[in-house]
Amino acid sequence: MKKKLMLMLLVFAMASGTWNRAAHAQGSPRQIEVTAKRFAYAPGEITLKKGEPVVLLIKSADVAHGLRFRELNLDAKIDKGGTARLSFTPDKTGDFVGHCSVFCGSGHGEMTLMLHVVE
Repeated sequence: MKKKLMLMLLVFAMASGTWNRAAHAQGSPRQIEVTAKRFAYAPGEITLKKGEPVVLLIKSADVAHGLRFRELNLDAKIDKGGTARLSFTPDKTGDFVGHCSVFCGSGHGEMTLMLHVVE
């Protein structure tokens, strides 16, 4: 009886497209929204998986900002009130600190975003 029920559920999921959407979602980059505002990023820490494609959608809530991860060779500029896309696939594990790369005021040097890349 359990086998029949499981088989029926599997057939229903495949017929309704649920199975295909789940498989497609796994291949899509993970999108993470980040807000840049004097003098912080929100969220301030993000954990990613090595080899998993990701897109950071970085929005400026006030003035122009930037985000640079030197060790990952990533750099984005965000216009005042605008949004930038930073697409990448982490290829190494570790903790990486991103810094604002556009001078935005007195707290500019303290504006950081921490990426934790795990296996």
